[in-house]
Amino acid sequence: MIYINYLVYVLKHKWFVFCASIKYGVIWRGLLHDMSKFLPSEFIPYAQHFYGKNPLEEANETDEAFMLAWLKHCHRNPHHWQYWLQGTHKKRKAYEMPIKYRKEMLADWEGAGKARGNPDTVVEWYQKNKSSMILGKETRAWIETNLEKP
Repeated sequence: MIYINYLVYVLKHKWFVFCASIKYGVIWRGLLHDMSKFLPSEFIPYAQHFYGKNPLEEANETDEAFMLAWLKHCHRNPHHWQYWLQGTHKKRKAYEMPIKYRKEMLADWEGAGKARGNPDTVVEWYQKNKSSMILGKETRAWIETNLEKP
């Protein structure tokens, strides 16, 4: 049942991202969005991490299988800012994200909120998390400008 529940969530997320990708003018990116989540190396650990425990428990950050699946997901999908990092922990360089991936990233954030039942929290979520994001200057400025638009 955990795999069915996770599949329903992924399909819902993909639907909301696709709808947002139309708004951002990156329809093809919306169609291809998160296809790697259907690979067993991501699907199984994600399902077990999010649906294989008591739903009242918080996510377990030490879940090695999930953390490896998350790493693979970020490195397979250029709409994640982590994809564009190079270097060591102490000295990282963030390359500028191409516009199509910036747009897909915003669509992803919007779709994730809607799939979780929080459709109006993208700006608040970004404000809460931006200090932990390593972004190129142009990418960050573009995101902040475009997050303000209705």
